[in-house]
Amino acid sequence: MLETFNFRVILEYMPLYLQCFAATLWLSALSLLGAILVGIIACAMRLSQSRIISRIAGVYIESIRSTPLLAQLYFFYFGLPSLGLMLPEWVTGIIALTLNSGAYYAEIIRAGIQAIPYGQIEAGIASGLSYFQRMRYIILPQALGMTIRPMLGQAIVLVKDSSLLSLISIAELTRAGQLLTSDRFMPAEGFLTTAVFYLIIYYMLKGFSSWSEKRLIFREAH
Repeated sequence: MLETFNFRVILEYMPLYLQCFAATLWLSALSLLGAILVGIIACAMRLSQSRIISRIAGVYIESIRSTPLLAQLYFFYFGLPSLGLMLPEWVTGIIALTLNSGAYYAEIIRAGIQAIPYGQIEAGIASGLSYFQRMRYIILPQALGMTIRPMLGQAIVLVKDSSLLSLISIAELTRAGQLLTSDRFMPAEGFLTTAVFYLIIYYMLKGFSSWSEKRLIFREAH
């Protein structure tokens, strides 16, 4: 295969790949930050003592998890303009990725919270801490520490899911592979190069996970 592999064409398209690589990084980073924030809010609502608030969060989580991301992406891309809300393609893509991953992060964080011994929560109550203070100083640090690995897994899924943004003409890594293939009809060169860049992102996330896990005060016992 390497004998017929055209590295010259890859070097020719490398500026495009680097540009799309940077786009994938910032699109994924914004979506990831938004997803974690949405996940924390949805998790807090899901654990709320109010049945209405808990049910609203449950409907959101189950609706997102039971439908494919592609359908959600198309819903926002074609549905919002029909409601008179015109947004740039990249904003639509970030919204779709954020809401999709946010539902999964909500369940991951909820599992981490429910794994915390209730005695620690009672100690926070006895110390006079409010609900938000208990979440800030006792619950969330431990829950996030115990869920580093599954959160990393979901972050990797989010990055890979960002490839669907090429379907709404956003210039990211998969779009670069599509352009090379359509221009030169070289799918092996185009999409293997795309895969290599995704692999680079994967190892970047894995390295960040290992770095952050070593510095967390609260970690899973080995």
